Amino acid sequence: MSVKIIAEIGINHNGSVELAKQLIDVASVAGCDYVKFQKRNPEVCVPEHQKNKIRVTPWGDMKYIDYKHKIEFEKQEYDDLFSYAKQKNIGIFASVWDTDSVDFMKQYTDIMKIPSALVTKPDLLKYTREKSNYLMISTGMSTEEQVEEAVRCGNPDLIFHTNSTYPSPVQDLNLKYIEWLK
Repeated sequence: MSVKIIAEIGINHNGSVELAKQLIDVASVAGCDYVKFQKRNPEVCVPEHQKNKIRVTPWGDMKYIDYKHKIEFEKQEYDDLFSYAKQKNIGIFASVWDTDSVDFMKQYTDIMKIPSALVTKPDLLKYTREKSNYLMISTGMSTEEQVEEAVRCGNPDLIFHTNSTYPSPVQDLNLKYIEWLK
């Protein structure tokens, strides 16, 4: 088994393809094997009670749902980014937050990841497993029982031991847990 380095771009591009390309450039120069984005359907992922809440964003105050739409890449942007990543000889995939996003990403890649926040969603795990050749999950927000259920439902190819606190306090990393996951 070889080690692969994944650069987390997530939504740090703030909806800018040019910034996303700069982040891909940095990851490529650093020798990373992959860049990872996040893909979600805001209409599905943003809870109803949150959609109209006003949030402070890089573009000023706006409704949370509007912010989520503003930072979400769609087909034209992903066509461009996948082509760009190929030119830079770096792999690209996304954490998928809903079944719409699984279907969307399937047109680009067979590699998908379920984020820590959704590892407790058996239907999403099963659906993503059916649609991907390589499935990854993160454990950062899960109990041991939830991880075991996610493994049963999704049969992931890779399990990330993660800590969902940024920056992660060293005393909370518990790197020995990786041995347990193996």
